[in-house]
Amino acid sequence: MAKIPTSAGRDRVRKTAPALVAYTEGVLYGDLWERPGLSKRDRSLITVAALVATYRPEQLETHIGRALDNGVTREEIAELVTHLAFYAGWPAGMTGARVATTVFENRDA
Repeated sequence: MAKIPTSAGRDRVRKTAPALVAYTEGVLYGDLWERPGLSKRDRSLITVAALVATYRPEQLETHIGRALDNGVTREEIAELVTHLAFYAGWPAGMTGARVATTVFENRDA
């Protein structure tokens, strides 16, 4: 099993919902993300797209960072967000762009 990176978000809720965190680390990141059918890069693109389309900015920030770590470029994230603005709605696209900007700025700091 791959080493699961730490997460401040998971650590914050670990005491409140330990089973949820255990499923997140064991099943979601431990099993699903390690399946051989898709690369981690492709899984990141899919996850970021789903989070933009379903308007989940709180989780989007973490997953944009993970996508960058998995080899997705800033340009690809920008294209993904722009493309989804037409399919998922302008507010979702603009929120995705705002979150991506925050992630990029934090990485440049």
